[in-house]
Formats: sequence, structure tokens, C-alpha cells
Amino acid sequence: MAVTPVDTAQRNDLQPDVSTPGMTIDELARRAGCTTRNIRNHQTAGLLPPPTLVGRVGHYDDGHLGRLRLIAQLQEQGYSLAGIASLLNAWEEGRSLADVLGFEQALTAPWSDEEPEVVTPAEMFRLFPGSATRPDLILRGVELGLLEPDGTNVRLPSPRLVRAGAELVAVGVPLAAALDEVAALRDDLERVAGRLVRMFEDHVWKPFADAGMPADQLPRVTDALRRMRPLAAATVEAVLAHAMEAATAASTAMASVREGMR
Repeated sequence: MAVTPVDTAQRNDLQPDVSTPGMTIDELARRAGCTTRNIRNHQTAGLLPPPTLVGRVGHYDDGHLGRLRLIAQLQEQGYSLAGIASLLNAWEEGRSLADVLGFEQALTAPWSDEEPEVVTPAEMFRLFPGSATRPDLILRGVELGLLEPDGTNVRLPSPRLVRAGAELVAVGVPLAAALDEVAALRDDLERVAGRLVRMFEDHVWKPFADAGMPADQLPRVTDALRRMRPLAAATVEAVLAHAMEAATAASTAMASVREGMR
């Protein structure tokens, strides 16, 4: 059973406002990690609502992105496209399209409101004095995803992280050491993020999937998904604060012992 395509006016009435501007089909395919052919096939099968037409160009939004990611996730769990179509159709009939779109957007909402920033090389070198003579460190920053070439300028995917590194350098931490710490923190936090995601999957998503993804439980799963975002950040921040207090106290105590042994 295929999902009945939804006309643009109905989607706009039901879909919450999103911050992401309209995407072309190529941009949507890149962000969703699929091909434009897959997108067109999903539209033909009724799995994906049509884009908003601006002139002769179709524009897609976060609702389309969420739908594509949801389809991919369900396929990974063994659902066929026909089964996914039936499931989506049942959800839309059992609840409302707004519920389905709300879930899809909760699934793909960004975890940070931080916006990338583009700076000139001169601005970059002012942040990190001496880096102009260390192309190896600049390359390391690119490898870590902290810097991205943008024509003759530099794009910062996370300006907050780059400026935090600049503060570390300003207080005396070598840039190489700061970059090493970013790499180590990324490894540590990827493991933390993996555990938090598995916790959601094991205790919220899997019971929902095992029950056949009933439409009446969709709002509860959507609410849990939305609440996980601030909860995950708050939990990590609280645990880190306690760990920093303990590490600082231990360092102070050790310094006192060393001073007493002189």
C-alpha cells in the first residue's frame, strides 16, 4: 500500500516552521546520504511528499530530510519499501500527518544552534599567532574538521570550538597540544554519544518497533526523542562538572604534597 502524496499546501499547513532554508534535490541527496534517483523513486512510490515548486525548481525542507532518514533507518532494520509505505500510510491514517512530520523533524533536528562562520586567513592567524608558519598544524585542523577551505577564506563548522582552542593557546597551551586534546575528546565523546543513543534505541525505539510501531504510540516516541536532546547535554555537563571538581582537587592536593616534600 503506497502513501498518498500530500499536496504542497497541505504540507505547509501542517508542517512546523523549520530553520533550514529550501534545499535543491542535489543538496537534499547530499545531506541524506542517498542519490537523487532514490529521492525521485521515493516520490513516485508515494514515500516522499513532493517539493515546493519555486518557478521550475523544487525546494525540499527538513521534513523531507527527516522522511529520507527515517526510511533509511527502517530499511536497516529489515523493512521493505512496501512495508515502510504501509507503515507510513497506517501512521498517517491512525494519527495525523502532523504527528508523522513531527517525529521525522524530531529525528533530524540539529543538536546545536551553532552556525558555521567564514573567516579570512588573516583573522585565523590572529586567533592563532604563529600558525601561519606551521602548515602542518593547519592541515591537522582541516583533518579534524575544525577548518574547511572556502575559496580564499576558511570556514569554521564550529566557531565556538575554534575560539575555545584560541583561548587555550592564549593562556599558554601549545596549539599542537590543543589539537591533540580535541582529537582525544572527540573519541571519548563519540563513545558517550554511542551509549546514549543505544540507551534510547534499547528502551524506547526497540519496544516501539517490536510492537509494530503502532500509530497511537508515535507521539510518545516523538516526545521522548525531543526530550533526549537537552537531557543528554545536561547529563554530560553535570558529570563533567563533578569530574573537573574531583580532578582539580586531586591536582591541588598533589601539588601541596610536592611542595611539602621540598
